[in-house]
Amino acid sequence: MTNLNSSFKEKLDFKSYKSSGDIEVPERIIDQIIGQEEAVETVIKAAKQRRNVLLIGEPGIGKSMLAKGMAELLPPEELQDILVYPNMEDNNNPLIGAMPAGEGKKVVMTYRVKAKSQGERKNILMMAIIGAIIVIGFLLQQYLAAIIAAGIVLLVIMQMKPKNNVMVPKLLVNNDSKNTAPFVDATGAHAGALLGDVRHDPYQSGGLGTPAHERVEAGMIHKSNKGVLYVDEIGSMQMKTQQELLTAMQEKKYSITGQSESSSGAMVRSDEVPCDFVLVASGNLQVLKGMHIALRSRIRGYGYEVFMKDSMDDNLENRNKLVQFIAQEVKKDGRIPHFSREAVEEIIHEAQRRSGKKDELTLKLRDLGGLVRAAGDIATGEGADSVTLAHVISAKKLARTLEQQIADRYIDQRKTYSVFKSEGSKVGIVNGLAIIGDRSGILLPIAAEAAPAQSKDEGKIIATGKLGEIAKEAVQNVSALIKKNTGTDISNHDIHIQFLQSYEGIEGDSASVSIATAVISALENVPVDQTVALTGSLSVRGDVMPVGGVTGKIEAAAEAGMKKVIIPESNMDDVLIEERYKDKIEIIPVRNMSDVLENALLGSGKEGLVTKMKKITDKVPKGIIPKPTKPTIH
Repeated sequence: MTNLNSSFKEKLDFKSYKSSGDIEVPERIIDQIIGQEEAVETVIKAAKQRRNVLLIGEPGIGKSMLAKGMAELLPPEELQDILVYPNMEDNNNPLIGAMPAGEGKKVVMTYRVKAKSQGERKNILMMAIIGAIIVIGFLLQQYLAAIIAAGIVLLVIMQMKPKNNVMVPKLLVNNDSKNTAPFVDATGAHAGALLGDVRHDPYQSGGLGTPAHERVEAGMIHKSNKGVLYVDEIGSMQMKTQQELLTAMQEKKYSITGQSESSSGAMVRSDEVPCDFVLVASGNLQVLKGMHIALRSRIRGYGYEVFMKDSMDDNLENRNKLVQFIAQEVKKDGRIPHFSREAVEEIIHEAQRRSGKKDELTLKLRDLGGLVRAAGDIATGEGADSVTLAHVISAKKLARTLEQQIADRYIDQRKTYSVFKSEGSKVGIVNGLAIIGDRSGILLPIAAEAAPAQSKDEGKIIATGKLGEIAKEAVQNVSALIKKNTGTDISNHDIHIQFLQSYEGIEGDSASVSIATAVISALENVPVDQTVALTGSLSVRGDVMPVGGVTGKIEAAAEAGMKKVIIPESNMDDVLIEERYKDKIEIIPVRNMSDVLENALLGSGKEGLVTKMKKITDKVPKGIIPKPTKPTIH
């Protein structure tokens, strides 16, 4: 891979560029792919050996671009034209012929010339006979009889279609003048479009019907012969269609028949049509559940499976790749000006923020490209020659995601109806934080109440608010933490936990810290500081674990009027909030539940509770429950 791109990289001068217009954009699509070096290397090998590929990853990270790049790498000299011929012995079994690209048109033109010549001879003969009848009629002064006789002869000749009439073949797949192997995007295609079809013929008798071979339509598997067939969200395809696709992959040829049983096209079945394509399937991890097991086995056994990255290391080399990305987006769009150096740096800073991880840059470049185009539109509207820093900052406000707009509206509505408070203190109520979409933060008020247990045997934890499986497990872990680390006997209580106005449901465990704080506050009757917002996952021994989306959560807390926000200490390097929020909110990193309570609780009972918890926590053996090597991300 390094050798492939080295000649291009030598031309890039990232140190001295003044705008993205100074950066040369590579011609080949494969060289335009950013941050997916391993995937690119795999695709290059697959193209060389004509292997199938399954690409798995988040939307907008370059899966379709890789498939297009693969098509460029396949040799175009192998391309074929495919023709369908009439079968004189069996009209419902059209014949198929394949020939080098560009030859198909010539064959069709040859047949058309023959057909035209035969038709002209037929017309000349007809005109001669009719003319003779009329002349004879006029000589005999039988004018009416001559006209009637001429009309009858005309009808008879028109209805006579000799068996040896020249029938022109149909050019089914035309690859004339194509310089690269075909790339066919079959995402969402139904069976007829994917596998080919035969059109219905309403006129099947009386000599008015269309010949069967002219009603045959090539499918995408045939149009991608010697090229790439790309199917995104492969798991959403019907299982029967996946089976047929597998058959086409294995046999490299597939007959075309009518897909509708009620159509006259269902009676027609052509000879096998070449479909020697390379399949590039893609989707996220969930689509694997809907994939035919044999289809995936075929790809895995005769190709490659690639799990693509959604972020890359934040270093100089990768930042330079983002500069190239911006130049590419401007060139592709063709309607926006290039970006100044300061504007480029702001886009790179946004890539840092959107990664949600320390020392990383996002590879969700489709979304980042949306910001590039929005900034360009603003600059174009102002008649500017280039996109400036101010344009990018304005674009961030203009091009907010739908989730961010919803989150902002939620905050305004909840402020209006006092669903949460940003001042004072309350027992059993905390201001939690959550993420909707990819990165949009939202305030999540959580209330807890301890009531006498209804069961004589043991109290229950009752949580409401459309909780998902992980969220339910997190609630149970919190109950174990309280029992073990606070010394409080909760067996005599039913603990009610409510996620206020969480109509969309709750999933993930990043509210564990908030739940534990609300429950402990309710049990011990110690108020919670309402100027504080919280996020963090908890282990059952009281350690605060890292979570995702801390930047969006902190900004949501600031927007809601919070003065402080408690986050896991291990997430501090992930914080990349906007400059306008830095003076609005104080960020408090914590390592364990004792630190959380010390910063979240108020009142006279706080000190004794925190001291008691620290003593019990110190007694918990640290080697019993190992820390997970990979944190759960919400």
